[in-house]
This record gives sequence, C-alpha cells and structure tokens, in this order.
Amino acid sequence: MTWVSARIEIDDPADPRADDFRDLNRADRRPDRPGGRGLVIGEGAIVVRRLLASRYPTRALLGVASRYDELADDLVSVDAPFYVAAADVMAQIVGFHLNRGVVATADRPVTRDAEMLLKASRSVAVLEGVGDHENLGSIFRNAAALGIDAVLLGPGCADPLYRRSVRVSMGHVLAVPFADPAAGSVAAVIELVQRNGFIVAALTPRSDAILLATAALPGRKVAVLLGSEGPGLTEEALRAADLLVRIPMSGGVDSLNVATAGAIAFAALSVGEPGDASG
Repeated sequence: MTWVSARIEIDDPADPRADDFRDLNRADRRPDRPGGRGLVIGEGAIVVRRLLASRYPTRALLGVASRYDELADDLVSVDAPFYVAAADVMAQIVGFHLNRGVVATADRPVTRDAEMLLKASRSVAVLEGVGDHENLGSIFRNAAALGIDAVLLGPGCADPLYRRSVRVSMGHVLAVPFADPAAGSVAAVIELVQRNGFIVAALTPRSDAILLATAALPGRKVAVLLGSEGPGLTEEALRAADLLVRIPMSGGVDSLNVATAGAIAFAALSVGEPGDASG
C-alpha cells in the first residue's frame, strides 16, 4: 500500500496535536531527565529527509507549507501526519523562531548491542568523555563521510540523539550505528573491543606516541580511541590501548579539536585500501 503523509493545517498554537513539538529545548531530553520525552528531533529539510529514511520511527512533522511541497517525494509512504502552520504559529509551538521551516519527531529504537556491532565492523570510533553535543555531532558526520562502521560511547559521553547533535551531524547520527556498552569503565569497553579482534589506537598529543602516518593502520581492524575536549583521554584509557598515536602539529599548538583529530585518523584508515584512487 502506498500513501502520502497526511497534510493537516494548524492555526492554533495550543492545538494538542502539535504537542510533540512543544518546547523543543526540552523535548529531546532522555526520559530520565527533567521534562525529557526522549524524542529524536530533526530540523531542516536535509536532516528531516535523513530521518524519514532512517530506522527511527517517524511520529510527526511540523512545517510551513513550502516545506511540505519541497518534501513531497520524501513523504510518500510516510505513515505520519505533517502539520502545516504559519511561521509565527510554529514559533509559538516550538518556543523559538525555527528558520529552517520544518521539524520532525521520531521515537528512539531499541539500543544496539555493542558486541553485535563490533562483529559486523572493521573500523570503529570509541569515545571517552566527549560531552559536547556539537563535537559529538561532528564526529558522527565525519564517521559517516570517512567510512567508519560504528561508534561506541564510553563513560562520560553526551547523548548523540540530542537535538543539537543531530543537527550538527546533518542527520548522519541517524545512519551511523552506535552503542553505549553497559561496561562500567573505559578499560572494560576497550577490552570488549580488543576481544573482538580490533587494535585500539588512542589519539594523544603525548611525545612518546608514534606518528599516525607510521602506525600501519590501513587494512587492519582498528578502533580509534578519542577523548574529551579538554584533558583528552584518561590514563586508564591510554594504558588499556594497544597503540598511542599522535598527529604531527606545528609548535605552539597543543591539540586539535576532537572531531578534527578524529577526521584525520578516520581518513588515514582508508589510505591504500581497494578502490582508493591514490593506490
């Protein structure tokens, strides 16, 4: 059966049918947080398209009439209502002016199993203490662009499905598989990764780390270990890793943004692999 998402006009900001979108600054918080409803929220036509194509069950969409027309092809077979409202009505519903003109909500699917993800992957990113939502979103965008198969969230990481993370990732966080292992320590997460045949390469600016270019990572099952934006990886994580790897930098620069460092390492994994134009 083929259908098109129903177009429903809304002119009253208090209309209960728009409750999914009310006060978006809190709606995406996990249910265990104050006011949290645990919704996945996509903003803007590009991100909404990716949400509609993802495994995340779409609940509803809210947007101006022009966005409904723009997304018409993507709305075929979407079994969720599209509430059309004027921009000022949308602003009153969501709590701020939404200049992207469309927003969609979805339910969170069942959390993926970390071990199953590892068995199906050859390259993964393992994160420790990445608490900034924008950095987290950027890491997922880089992972999608550079062929990383999955992301594992270690202790201290923020929620990758927070609205800002989804937006900064351009919706790619909805496509890159991730898991939050139940292990209580970063060493336990690393041990899980190693047990599944991965070499764990920890990115660090330490002078005793080997240069990324000499680490001989392409072609191997590799987990890139990335730490928090400020102090970086903990000593516990560094001790548990198989390799300490650094990116050469000019004098006077102590470190790179974690998402930037991750992108450089992710790209290094693919150098010389089959199909690579340089090989």
